[in-house]
Amino acid sequence: MPNKEMLLIPGPTPVVDEIYEALAQETYSHTDPRLVKRFKNSLDMTKRLFNTDGEVFVVAGSGTLSMEMAIVNTVAPGEKILVISHGYFGDRFIPLAQAHGIQVEVLQSQWGKHVEISAVEEKLAAGGFKAVTVTHADTSTGVMSNLEELVPAVKKYGPLFILDGVCASAAVEENMQKEYGHPDYRIDLVLTGSQKAIGVPPGLAIVAFGPKALKAREAMDKVAAYYMDILRWLPTMQDPGKYYATHPVNMIYAYEKGMELVMAEGLEARYKRHAALGKAVRAGLAQYGMRALAPEEIAAPTLSCILYPEGVNDAEFRSKLAAKGMVVAGSLANLAGKAFRIGHMGNATEEMFIKAMELVGETLNEMGLKADTAKAVETFKDVYHEGLGK
Repeated sequence: MPNKEMLLIPGPTPVVDEIYEALAQETYSHTDPRLVKRFKNSLDMTKRLFNTDGEVFVVAGSGTLSMEMAIVNTVAPGEKILVISHGYFGDRFIPLAQAHGIQVEVLQSQWGKHVEISAVEEKLAAGGFKAVTVTHADTSTGVMSNLEELVPAVKKYGPLFILDGVCASAAVEENMQKEYGHPDYRIDLVLTGSQKAIGVPPGLAIVAFGPKALKAREAMDKVAAYYMDILRWLPTMQDPGKYYATHPVNMIYAYEKGMELVMAEGLEARYKRHAALGKAVRAGLAQYGMRALAPEEIAAPTLSCILYPEGVNDAEFRSKLAAKGMVVAGSLANLAGKAFRIGHMGNATEEMFIKAMELVGETLNEMGLKADTAKAVETFKDVYHEGLGK
């Protein structure tokens, strides 16, 4: 099933033939031993992805469901969380937690910048926080959080560290057994979805609970949820042959294949490729006078929010690109009309982005701006190959 368009938005991302073929296979019963075997394989690879000594949960749903599962199963009504937000999707934790009667305090950065570590420590020193949420790569701004600074800054005060990996997992390291300067300074929970850097169609909510996050749920008498309650899911995740709710059978096929591709590439190689690709895309687009909102030192390897040069109409630009078969996303909130967002993750290839550089240049020229397409392509290739060490 060839892709008719280059879907270069911050998710869903391009799906390769092997995954489409897996998705299209005959649907088995949700308790069929053949499905059970494939689901168990998928869960094992998910544990390897996050290097967790806890449990992973893969259920039908979206990244938003995984966010809600993370909060509902660790923080009780009346308890307090700190949201560290670098954009629109960091802010999403605010109404989500409030919907469950959880108290919320927020540290919001200026878009395109980090929240200052000193502000995080000052807030946490006051005490009383059950958990802290951090978005690894914010889909609205293209800002990547600095876990080397944030994890120890949070964990020394005791709260759970909840990491939103929706736009980062399988492209950036999210090692739950990594010690950030102290044996107790670790990521406690990672949540994500299937449709971004993992490269599978939308449809799965994926959450990895470390030991402390699991203990937090066990210490709660109950949660205000049924489908989202991880203790109800746990027997099924440990033995997928046990029934709790019907598994999304064909999505499990697709997810297994997607994770097999991730593991075949190798996590370190995959992280290196994404870092090189993100830097190269931004460098290539800069040749057109297009500047990334996030400075390079904090820019995500998975997506970029690109500010338009003077004289570019957002709707016209994206419409013309779409007519050529390249789809990018508009920007959000106060950046709407001033920038576009481009995804560069998952199974996207060098060839796709060479073509993307050409199409962007052609479009700008059609709109009356001078664009040196050859220079943009050459810059992209040089930076990408340098990042890969070629």
